[in-house]
Amino acid sequence: MRGHEIQPGSGGRAVTASVEVRRLTTPQDLFQAAAEEVIRAATAAIAQRGRFTIALSGGSTPKSLYNLIAANASVSLPWEKIFFFWSDERHVPPTDVESNYRMAQETLLSKVPVPAENIFRVPTENPDASVVGAAYEQTLRKFFAVDAPEFPRFDLILLGMGPDGHCASLFPETAALQEKLRLVVANWVEKFKTYRITFTLPLLNAAREVMFLVSGTDKAPVLREVLEGKASGEKFPSKLVKPADGKLIWFVDRAAASELSTPV
Repeated sequence: MRGHEIQPGSGGRAVTASVEVRRLTTPQDLFQAAAEEVIRAATAAIAQRGRFTIALSGGSTPKSLYNLIAANASVSLPWEKIFFFWSDERHVPPTDVESNYRMAQETLLSKVPVPAENIFRVPTENPDASVVGAAYEQTLRKFFAVDAPEFPRFDLILLGMGPDGHCASLFPETAALQEKLRLVVANWVEKFKTYRITFTLPLLNAAREVMFLVSGTDKAPVLREVLEGKASGEKFPSKLVKPADGKLIWFVDRAAASELSTPV
């Protein structure tokens, strides 16, 4: 894979100083490996800084991950020291079936003893999407005690990738890709005729760790383009996620990795 080397002792993982591509055979293997990484990151952050801050993602792949964490780590983690946020959200009420918050609540948060005050959902019941984005930005600045122009540092941000190469709600050739100062914005997505609330690239790239979860053959062409192709990040926004002082890990199953040039 262009820009990656297989290092001795890496177990077949493609790595650079800050980017790692972990290839798993099946979706279940992917979920298991990702769950182990979340638990490892949480344990390390709590040991080093006394808390763990994580931004969740929507989508079917993260949903399976949340189910696994709830089943396997419900009694093993210090949940009172873990704080949950969302990297993006649909502009629907929190009870809506399309809500990323609702999905995480049903699959993970309602099944573990996390204090309610540790959960920071996006206030999408407000009909004005721009107000929602500004309010969530203020929530982040208050929690992390970081004033502009500085950016908070999440311990871990989870991301999926769409068949068009989008991540969070940073869709190809949308206005939010140009944002340099804001933490959270309402991004108009023309193909859905709606606003999505999303973290901006500077906030994503300030994280200590970002994890992409990519599964399925429908993701294979875009994964090849994002990791090996030459098209611009404007067309494939996942290319633009490059933590400045953190690590980036791609968890991909065999189906998603089927068009990559580097053999497994």
